[in-house]
Amino acid sequence: MSKRFNVWLLILAAILISRFIGMALFPFADTTEPRYAEIARLMAETGDWITPWFEPGVPFWGKPPLSFWAQAAAIKIFGVSEFSLRFPSWLATLAMVWLVWRLARQLWSVQVAQWSCLVFATMALTYISAGAVMTDAFLALGTTLTLVSFCLVMSGESGLWRWLFFLGMVIGLLSKGPLALVLIGIPIVLWLLLSWREATNNLRRLPWFRGTLMTALLVCPWYILAELKTPGFLDYFIVGEHIRRFLDPGWAGDLYGSAHDQPKGMIWMFWLWASFPWGIVALLSLTLAWLRGKRSGIVSKTISNPGVSFVLLSALAPMLFFTLAGNTLWTYILPSLPFTAILIGRWVSECKSFWLSSIRGGLVAFVPVLLTVLVGLVAIGWMPLKTEKELVSYYQQIREANDSPLIYLDDLPFSARFYSGGTALEVTKNGLINLPGARAFQHLYVAVPRTWSSDRVADLSPSARKVMENNRYQLLVIGGLLRDQQPMSDANGVRSNDI
Repeated sequence: MSKRFNVWLLILAAILISRFIGMALFPFADTTEPRYAEIARLMAETGDWITPWFEPGVPFWGKPPLSFWAQAAAIKIFGVSEFSLRFPSWLATLAMVWLVWRLARQLWSVQVAQWSCLVFATMALTYISAGAVMTDAFLALGTTLTLVSFCLVMSGESGLWRWLFFLGMVIGLLSKGPLALVLIGIPIVLWLLLSWREATNNLRRLPWFRGTLMTALLVCPWYILAELKTPGFLDYFIVGEHIRRFLDPGWAGDLYGSAHDQPKGMIWMFWLWASFPWGIVALLSLTLAWLRGKRSGIVSKTISNPGVSFVLLSALAPMLFFTLAGNTLWTYILPSLPFTAILIGRWVSECKSFWLSSIRGGLVAFVPVLLTVLVGLVAIGWMPLKTEKELVSYYQQIREANDSPLIYLDDLPFSARFYSGGTALEVTKNGLINLPGARAFQHLYVAVPRTWSSDRVADLSPSARKVMENNRYQLLVIGGLLRDQQPMSDANGVRSNDI
């Protein structure tokens, strides 16, 4: 093994390990991570592996269960923690790094493969999603596996890759749904239109009938069971999430959040953010080359090389599909990044420019160092987050047997729901009196907005006192409120108590 190979491997390992360590130190911040983490926690707790539950009694129809299966399994193995829930995404990213290596080495060289892996691992979205509780890493793994397998089979490879092509579809369909087939189909169809003569014979290498049958047998049972268990799932997920969400910018059918209304074409700006810093540097370099009159050479090299054209189409597919969509997020770019990284990795490894050679080491370190510093600042308490971990932990330490559950007035953050193990309650002001067993509580623990004045706190209860606060809420303890005050009857005979 060469010295250069050893150095490259050490750098890549350091990048991946830095994210591995950060997974355990960074708390879940509202809203995405704790929302998905709580769904996985409920799956592990209830043993219901068919229907992910948004909360007890409310099915989560927004995503298929593959990511939740992986996270719930990690909980079963490692226990409930930030690390266990993020670990599956880290493994999915590790698998994608290997796929990037394998394809870049097949198409070009070991040196191109090395730089492609470094570029991919240090892009902003890759590094963040590698240690985040999201579904996107699993979608990207599925699409990457299928597209890499297709490219390798078209290049003459056979054996296991013929079947991994279909396994990638299974992963995509069980992690994000039919969207996976769209992101896979766009580059394959466009590439076949460009290279039909070269691809005709190689297409026969794929076991289309048996592979499709295998895909259906692995995917369809869950979709059928999910619809039978909670009728309405297929209409919401297939029609709502995959058609209305993208065609209707004002779609208001999201049951679990709000639509992400963005200007059409915003997905291209998201690509710059997701691929940062590499995308910006590569785009600037490409623009300079274009202006210097090298445009014909760039285009001819791309079109004439089937491998390069397929990688380029795979990199562009998510942006092409989401360009006209009104509801988009920057995480939708992730399936593009493995192929974007291969193209940039080839450019970085072969470019003789002095300025690029002098800064490429810094580009590799930029995102990992920046995010590691951020994790450190959060860990030591210098940078506040939108998380209820500290408040919930404080409540759990001081509460006694006869005290109330942790109560959030009017709005229960997802992080409070997760860190309390699902015991935290969302209650309105008038609903406090109707808490089950309220008159037996020695103390009520109520979290109210930090912006509440002392007069407003006193209006809630004269006996309320603040015991701690974070950057969003203050925790109040109310001693004997509901036991000391006598409820009154209104004109209709309904018992009430104006707190």
